[in-house]
Amino acid sequence: MSDEIELVVEPRERAGKGSARAARRVGKIPAVIYGDKKDPVMVTIERNMLMRLLNRGEFVNKLFSVTAGGETVRVLTRDLQKDPVTDEPVHVDLLRLGKGTVFTFEVSVHFVGEEESPGIKRGGVLNVVRHTIEVSCRAKDLPEFVEVDMSEMDIGDSAHGSSLKLAEGVKLAITDRDFTIATMAAPTVEQEPEEVEGEEGEEGEEGVEGEEGEAAEGGEAEGGAKE
Repeated sequence: MSDEIELVVEPRERAGKGSARAARRVGKIPAVIYGDKKDPVMVTIERNMLMRLLNRGEFVNKLFSVTAGGETVRVLTRDLQKDPVTDEPVHVDLLRLGKGTVFTFEVSVHFVGEEESPGIKRGGVLNVVRHTIEVSCRAKDLPEFVEVDMSEMDIGDSAHGSSLKLAEGVKLAITDRDFTIATMAAPTVEQEPEEVEGEEGEEGEEGVEGEEGEAAEGGEAEGGAKE
């Protein structure tokens, strides 16, 4: 299960671009807490703290405990907007989680058992179709990731959604088909270019013919001089 992290925020009195720019000038990132049929709450997050969480991979799709507006609530990151030029975070959307509400989350896929995989041992290549999958569950049941076991995958085999072992209370969001997560492909063999026989010999023959022709021309010239 995902661990809940305490996220320190400060109230932001006004919404709008002017207020957001003012917050960023003093090293804070504007954010909004919404959901659970309650009014949105404008807050800011310290940029340095946000960057630490991002660098450790502890922000996107993580559960947080936030105190805002005199209330402590559980939230989940739903959107992180970045500047298209600098790639700096500029705004964060935090979803307020109600008790017992089921949400759809995107979680990463981890591949295990690579060393035991007969396909890998034979030189096969794992082609990953999905690096993340969507699951439906309550916030408290949200897994940090799902595992795909490669230990029995051979060349030509595939891993599908139905092969995942999910914890109780966690279900796949896609239910209308058994989607592919990864396939084990045969190794690619590069062919060396074939040498064309006879090219050097033909060049040599042309050289001989040229020398004989020069010799013949030389003989004619000498003969002409004798006359």
